[in-house]
Amino acid sequence: MSASAPAPAREDDSRAVRAIGLGKRYGNDHLAVDGLDLDVPHGAVYGFLGPNGSGKTTTIRMLLGLIEPSFGRCELLGEPMPDAIEKVLPRVGTLVEGPAFHPYLSGRENLRHLDDADPTTSPSTTSQRVDLALDRVGLLSAARKRFRAYSLGMKQRLALAAALLRPRDLLILDEPTNGLDPQGTREVRSLISQLAADGATIMLSTHLLNEVEQICSHVGIMHKGKLKAQGRLPDLNAEGATRVSVTTPSPAEAASVLKGLSLTDVDTTADTASALLGDMARDKIVVALVDAGVPVHGFTVAAPGLEDLFVSLTGEGFDVSA
Repeated sequence: MSASAPAPAREDDSRAVRAIGLGKRYGNDHLAVDGLDLDVPHGAVYGFLGPNGSGKTTTIRMLLGLIEPSFGRCELLGEPMPDAIEKVLPRVGTLVEGPAFHPYLSGRENLRHLDDADPTTSPSTTSQRVDLALDRVGLLSAARKRFRAYSLGMKQRLALAAALLRPRDLLILDEPTNGLDPQGTREVRSLISQLAADGATIMLSTHLLNEVEQICSHVGIMHKGKLKAQGRLPDLNAEGATRVSVTTPSPAEAASVLKGLSLTDVDTTADTASALLGDMARDKIVVALVDAGVPVHGFTVAAPGLEDLFVSLTGEGFDVSA
């Protein structure tokens, strides 16, 4: 089930989201976002990745005109923000801090109130839009339940439904699976993929690696207020370093051979020796090990991944759970 497709982007819109030197300073010494150059192509599912506190939410709030940047500028759907906020925001669905739902109203009644407040929609089709949005986030069966009785996950679903009350060209979602159980998380991921297939651009802020790897076409990596890298996910993964690992009862001897081949970042465990592959042909490594009399019980080459890239850029890990 899907709503009508979003309006096509203007031909001169090269990006759905763009930031140029965007920054936010609090006080004299806290730079929450530092000179951000953001580029989200139309039709992308853009994973805005980084640990909590890296500046993702502050960036999103500046993009939406909720707070003013200290320096730099930004655009949504080819229009300057916040100057074009009234023109742009009807085309943008958001899940940032969530709407202010009324605790004693039902989920359906809350969405009706939000829909009634939108001057661009027709009252004659409010019920249809509300029920469609509830159905898309799996809340239709709980539509009559009061909001105060909703679980955290149900509240998160209702906030997402609010963003889907009308067709959107762009969806900006800040931690949309927060509070959801594994099944709810899978359903939201599926919904995001469906919305992207319908033509919407999705900007997904998250600290979860699995969310990015499963549904995103593009990635931006934030760390301490700076954008460390961005681009197509396959291209970013390809920038990582491939690692070769030898399983052997003689890891020290194997490590010596790897060093002799000028491989770098050589490491050993109780039964392995590993190193960065670089430009070395894999078969030459095995031949060199055998010629040196090193028993080889296993030989693997680990392709680089998003987690490897993140760690190499930031020097720290992040939550990889779902």
